[in-house]
Amino acid sequence: MPVAIITEEAPLPVGHYSQAMKAGDFIFVSGQIPLNPLNDDLIEGDIKIQTRLILRNIEAILVAGSSSISKVVKLTVYIRNFSDFSAVDSVFAEFFIGEPPAREVVGVNKLPKDAEIEISAIVLAN
Repeated sequence: MPVAIITEEAPLPVGHYSQAMKAGDFIFVSGQIPLNPLNDDLIEGDIKIQTRLILRNIEAILVAGSSSISKVVKLTVYIRNFSDFSAVDSVFAEFFIGEPPAREVVGVNKLPKDAEIEISAIVLAN
């Protein structure tokens, strides 16, 4: 039976969904945009700062689910400006040392709250 993962260490959902769901051996993290978990303000500006914040928020969700960022197997990245790709990729290199997870990057027109980037993850639970 799937179990919701909820933590106040990451931004609470802005709609009717869970931060993540633990199902069997996996955790499915909902798309995260660069929201400050202290006040839910959208962080704008430097895409590297936004990407780091999102990955830290994902990390907090995973810790709440008894997992870790090192167990990420797949990421989906949605970005509004493909010229940000190299900067986003450089931040991923900071978080994923060694063999990085599988990933796709999708260019989109619009994201929730007019964010520039959104990231979701599939992670090993154990």
